[in-house]
Amino acid sequence: MTSRADERATEFREIDRFEDGIGWIAHPDERMQRASHALAVDGDVWVIDPVDAEGIDELFAEFGDVTGVVVTLDRHKRDAAAVANRHDVPVYLPEFFDGVTDEIDAAVARFDDELSDTGIRAITVVDNRFWQEVALYNPADGTLVVPETVGTVAFFRAGDEELGVHPMLRLNPPRTALRGVAPERVLVGHGAGVMADAARVLETALANSRKGAPRLYATTVWELLPV
Repeated sequence: MTSRADERATEFREIDRFEDGIGWIAHPDERMQRASHALAVDGDVWVIDPVDAEGIDELFAEFGDVTGVVVTLDRHKRDAAAVANRHDVPVYLPEFFDGVTDEIDAAVARFDDELSDTGIRAITVVDNRFWQEVALYNPADGTLVVPETVGTVAFFRAGDEELGVHPMLRLNPPRTALRGVAPERVLVGHGAGVMADAARVLETALANSRKGAPRLYATTVWELLPV
């Protein structure tokens, strides 16, 4: 299993399907399990942190026309420009993101507290010189997209956790940023999302973050040791 595949995927695995959205993992054999999503609002499709793959345009078409491609983490530029240019739409970046525009070979638009009059809230989760991240929350259907702070792949989770906080944030999880959000589902940037009992699962992940840190760190170190 590779950590990350850089070539364009010839197939993908569908995840996280619900009435107004869909997700996919372009390289199912990756250890990182990079997940991407498309959310529909009134027939407009917003593509979130895409990793490109053959056939995903047909996946979007089930929900409407692509209106924009959104980058929600400064490190998640991924294939945003390629997808945006193919659909002749801009790449949308949070207003506070620095040093990202020059790395995107496509038209760029900015958004602040709301994603372009969609009703989707943009919640600043982390904002420092090393890490810039927003979560997207649609109160109309309870969908929360968190690109990096939490995930479901093994290197995010300690023990039997359903959802885990990123190892780098375990000791200081951004509880305040996500306080008051009670989602119906949590879609993440690494792994399949949490599609049931999501509010409880998210609250538990944030509350137990520090408690689970030693176990997660021990597991991560063990996996990195040479065999």
